[in-house]
Order: sequence, then C-alpha cells, then structure tokens
Amino acid sequence: MQTRALHAYLRRRNANARHRDVLAAERKERARIRSEKDIGWGERPLKTAA
Repeated sequence: MQTRALHAYLRRRNANARHRDVLAAERKERARIRSEKDIGWGERPLKTAA
C-alpha cells in the first residue's frame, strides 16, 4: 500500500515538474525581493508602525 502511494506521488510529481531554469529564476527573484526588503532567510518582515 505504501509503495503504491509513493509511486503514485512520484509519477504525479514528475509529470508536473518544472524546468530547473524556471525554478532557479524564481529563487533568484525571491532573493532579490528579500534583499530589497532587508529580510533574511527564515525571518518575517518587520511590522512598520502606521
């Protein structure tokens, strides 16, 4: 049962996989946005007083 579920998951994941260049571009864009907002990895943005 577990083996079938794993194989089904892998088939779905591989059928809907995105190209590694697309993933790299998305990571780069997220890093650019984080650096503009001065947000480190795993940090939440600071709330600004209104």
